[in-house]
Amino acid sequence: MKVILTEDVNGLGKKGELVKASDGYARNFLFPKKKAMEATKGNLKALETRNETEKKKKDRELEAAKELAVRIENVIVNIKAKAGEGGKLFGSVTSKEVVLKLKEQHNIKIDKRKLNMSEHIKEIGSKIIDVKIYPGVIGKIRVCVSE
Repeated sequence: MKVILTEDVNGLGKKGELVKASDGYARNFLFPKKKAMEATKGNLKALETRNETEKKKKDRELEAAKELAVRIENVIVNIKAKAGEGGKLFGSVTSKEVVLKLKEQHNIKIDKRKLNMSEHIKEIGSKIIDVKIYPGVIGKIRVCVSE
């Protein structure tokens, strides 16, 4: 029997997939637990429509992410911090501070977890930080730390 999964089922498939399941498994487990629905013409049409809608939504999100990546390429975030001899900072500049200054100076809001900072900035100078905006879309922000 062909069924359309309404949620992920281990060993069978992911949500929204059309899979073949045995009649007993479908009638006794998948249907009562609302994990699948029968693959009728109407349900297949609804699945196709839902998949097209999701694809269009993902395409819009990807375009918006690419636009944001281009927009932040030209951005320079200036951060002032206290420093000692040799340009070493007292403390460090964290991803949270970078995101706050980015919002404050350029009105661009990014989640701090999207910044790819392996470690905090601990010296005066300029550094380029990768920003993971969307899967496959990475932008770069220039951060200038001054005294």
